[in-house]
Amino acid sequence: MCLAIPAKIVEIKNDMATVDLEGTRREASLLLIENPSLGDYVMVHAGFAIHKIDESQAMESLRTLRELAAFRDVV
Repeated sequence: MCLAIPAKIVEIKNDMATVDLEGTRREASLLLIENPSLGDYVMVHAGFAIHKIDESQAMESLRTLRELAAFRDVV
């Protein structure tokens, strides 16, 4: 199973971005995204930003991931 995680672009240098996921920062390639901008939310998979999403979609995805993680801890 593959999983893409929503993250916010906080820095851009050439075709690479620093993305923030609730305080954790990682590098992600922007080669697959058209016109990336600071503040955009993107889905990140295997080190690549693969799709832009709006902030509300990103927040909903993060809520769902947190719920799944909490459920895993209970089982």
